[in-house]
Amino acid sequence: MSFIQGIAASSGIAIAKAYRLVEPDLSFAKKTIEDTAQEIERFQSALSTSKGELEAIRDNAYEQLGADKAAIFDAHLLVLSDPELVTPIEDKIKTDQVNAEYALKETADMFISMFEQMDNEYMQERAADIRDVTKRVLSHLLGVQLVNPSMIAEEVIIIAEDLTPSDTAQLNRQFVKGFTTDIGGRTSHSAIMARSLEIPAVVGTKESTKEIRNGDLVIVDGLKGQVHINPTQEVITHYEREQQEFEDQKAEWAKLANDKSYSADGHHVELAANIGTPNDLEGVINNGGEGVGLYRTEFLYMGRDSLPTEDEQFDAYKAVLQGMGDKPVVVRTLDIGGDKELPYLNLPKEMNPFLGFRAIRLCLEEQDIFRTQLRALLRASSFGNLKIMFPMIATLDEFRQGKAIFEEEKHKLLAQGVTVADKIELGIMVEIPSTAVLADQFATEVDFFSIGTNDLIQYTMAADRMNERVSYLYQPYNPAILRLVKMVIDAAHSEGKWAGMCGEMAGDELAIPLLLGLGLDEFSMSATSILKARSQIRQLDKSEMEKLANAALQMKTAEDVVQAVKNATQG
Repeated sequence: MSFIQGIAASSGIAIAKAYRLVEPDLSFAKKTIEDTAQEIERFQSALSTSKGELEAIRDNAYEQLGADKAAIFDAHLLVLSDPELVTPIEDKIKTDQVNAEYALKETADMFISMFEQMDNEYMQERAADIRDVTKRVLSHLLGVQLVNPSMIAEEVIIIAEDLTPSDTAQLNRQFVKGFTTDIGGRTSHSAIMARSLEIPAVVGTKESTKEIRNGDLVIVDGLKGQVHINPTQEVITHYEREQQEFEDQKAEWAKLANDKSYSADGHHVELAANIGTPNDLEGVINNGGEGVGLYRTEFLYMGRDSLPTEDEQFDAYKAVLQGMGDKPVVVRTLDIGGDKELPYLNLPKEMNPFLGFRAIRLCLEEQDIFRTQLRALLRASSFGNLKIMFPMIATLDEFRQGKAIFEEEKHKLLAQGVTVADKIELGIMVEIPSTAVLADQFATEVDFFSIGTNDLIQYTMAADRMNERVSYLYQPYNPAILRLVKMVIDAAHSEGKWAGMCGEMAGDELAIPLLLGLGLDEFSMSATSILKARSQIRQLDKSEMEKLANAALQMKTAEDVVQAVKNATQG
């Protein structure tokens, strides 16, 4: 038995067999073939197997994810049946006497290159379809299994170098009991999604994919950040006991699900949840969320080959608003860029994507995308308590432009007789230091602030939060961060506005006492963190936390702040 130390990213303990979600080696050599008829037969067999596999994936996608996701695989099946692709491959095998792998790759690459250079967006999308099906057929020619997280049908723990947001969104909680990755941190998207799915996760292990084989028995300890490989019965028994203790603790927290969030001295704060899809609502309600503080709409755009339609978006927003009743739902407009890409937009590669053409910057230039989303939101607004925030705002002019487009679309809909809510608050995410510094100016024009600490911290400290080598600089408790947070909260309150936080810091048990003391109004976190946070806040005296926060603002290091919090809250 051995164990690997990583970063505890999502609480809980999972025990199951390993499922390696690792891209296989699809390399091959060019070969001369004597029996070309047999080689064509081998190619046809790989085609047939691929079709059967895609039909099963399509049917599963339809059941689990809906018709729009399933349509992607219908397109892939059409490509596999297209004689304009299949016939040239067979001709190349016969004429050039080459192996099927080589003929497939050469022919597919020619079509991919041709389609990618076309101005027609539909034809550019076909290039992606050809690339995907080629990889599938090639895998069967080579006798290598492609991974597909949505097809997992037994209890497993996922082992991966990393998980993309779309990978994580496909994980079925019934079977995926936890996961571990080589890279990432507590604020990576895979970690955030794990908390939304309520599955234990350990990230940043550096070596999980090297050390763990398919079928190994694995324990993921999302409390201590450890991954145990083929443990002894003694270790399994120990973790089964810890697993039960954690479940018992969750049962105690669950008793607070219908309570409001009050401090020991009677100060009310709002504990809201961060969500990615309407499917996350069950977790918000079960965990006593007092609202949705961040609806990450980008997941509507990911894992597909074209933009979602206005009606598709309307249905999703309506479902969330209706599901939350009169509780507030804060929707973030499209935040694509950085580590979240949409291949079908064909955006140029950037040296520093986190500092590049993303979020509101993309939306203000690609206004068709932005206006479609705003129309869908406006149409859905009458079904609940909608608030909208723009991400990555750096200047007042960006906010003003976004608001002007919002008002234009609102007036158009009203003129068409569409019902729109009377009052929709428009706010911004504060994740750029310059915006925090000028919060007093923004506060005169926005309706609310939501502090996005995941980016605010990395931009303030000039440290990529995905890079383990500089992870020591990701310091939520650094006095510089606390001072920026205080500036934002004070600016909001001076104008009679509210300030929330939707970064992972909002659910951090060391940060919560400081944020309560700084006067934060709304704490938005992974739904699974809400009850634990509510239990903690009930034991804190706000007036005492104000003294702690004011002292922390004058401290020199993050370590000093952490020690002060522990001294004040743990006796």
